[in-house]
Amino acid sequence: MAVTDTQKVDFLWKKLGYGATKTDTNANKKAPNEAIASPLLLRADKVWQLASSIPTVLPGSSSGVVTVHPTGTPIECVMDATATTNRTWKTQQINWVPTEIGSTYQVKVYVHTSGNVGTAASSGTQVFATGSGNNDEWFFDYQSGVLHYIGANLPNGVSFTGKSVYVSGGRYTGALGVGSADVGAFTFTDNRIQTTITNEEIILEPAGTGYVVIDAASGLLLPVGTTAQRPAGQRGMLRFNSTLVRTEVYNGSNWVALAGIANTVSLNEFDGNGSTTAFTLSQTSTVESAIISINGTIQEVTNAYGISGTTLTFTEAPKTGDKIQVRNFFSAQSITVPGASITDNDNDTKVQVEESADEDIIRFDVAGSEIANISSTGIVSNKFIQFGSYTTTQRNAISAANGMVVYNSTTNKFQGYAGGSWVDLH
Repeated sequence: MAVTDTQKVDFLWKKLGYGATKTDTNANKKAPNEAIASPLLLRADKVWQLASSIPTVLPGSSSGVVTVHPTGTPIECVMDATATTNRTWKTQQINWVPTEIGSTYQVKVYVHTSGNVGTAASSGTQVFATGSGNNDEWFFDYQSGVLHYIGANLPNGVSFTGKSVYVSGGRYTGALGVGSADVGAFTFTDNRIQTTITNEEIILEPAGTGYVVIDAASGLLLPVGTTAQRPAGQRGMLRFNSTLVRTEVYNGSNWVALAGIANTVSLNEFDGNGSTTAFTLSQTSTVESAIISINGTIQEVTNAYGISGTTLTFTEAPKTGDKIQVRNFFSAQSITVPGASITDNDNDTKVQVEESADEDIIRFDVAGSEIANISSTGIVSNKFIQFGSYTTTQRNAISAANGMVVYNSTTNKFQGYAGGSWVDLH
């Protein structure tokens, strides 16, 4: 005797509704009393790995993990020859996005002349899931991509002679499976993230006004490479140059060093006691780079004090109640800007101390052209040199030193200072 429809429905009720195995008829054992668990099989290789990336509204065109089959170019279905004529149609495409993601994903179905995709929606007959009131409903299996006229009748008043069924909607075409360590264009191995596409960037893109945060108290390790290993620069790119031993950034046209001096201006305050002459500064300093005041009065260099390293020594102990302030303008006796250049905003006017590795030449560029350079062999100028122009009276007011050269506008002569007097050079 064949299995009755009642038994089939009881099986589905227990399986789908309660996740249980049917062990007896409904009359003898109700669904809540079935004790053997039988959850639906969820195949790991069929899981939509990037389902969270599906937009809730069907896109106007294919985007991301959704491939769209718009009404202008729907899929022409193939009739299932194993079923009753015209009863079942196959899109031959799987993983259609169901309406649980969003109502706009409900497929649109048209009956139209076979082989005429372009006018299926505009000239064909659209049929609806709820039918026309003549028991002619259809059901679409979004997983298999199969449309079945589930009602008792085919669409009322629609002739299928020389026609096909067309379906418009969206399909999930992203990655499948949960067993693989690959997610989209990424591979995760232990604590390493790699791209699966050669020469592809890894992009971190916060939403809105968010920003990228590295939450650690240790440090950030920059890429390290030689000058020869520099990549094709992009503005803002940052790396450590192991050839020049410096951190460098690409400014849009050149690699330039990052340089800075911590605590360029420091302030120390002391109170005089009538006996102490030596005070310890927080930063190394020199008499040239510090301003010393007592009760707001600037002190005279060398006559009132001296500085050696971090020690400030007065020639006479400040009195009890005196307020001493030290403004130290540099944290060291010299400023080192490693392998650097001083440039203007568009990088065409600059002073470079090393245009190439360890060349030891200072170069002066103006408007994109080198006008002079200084090396251990001397000064080379690529442009004319204009000397200072003075009248004889102005020249005589100069505190002259041997080797000075001026242009005397009174006598119209180039003159040099040698042996204690000014002499004509021509």
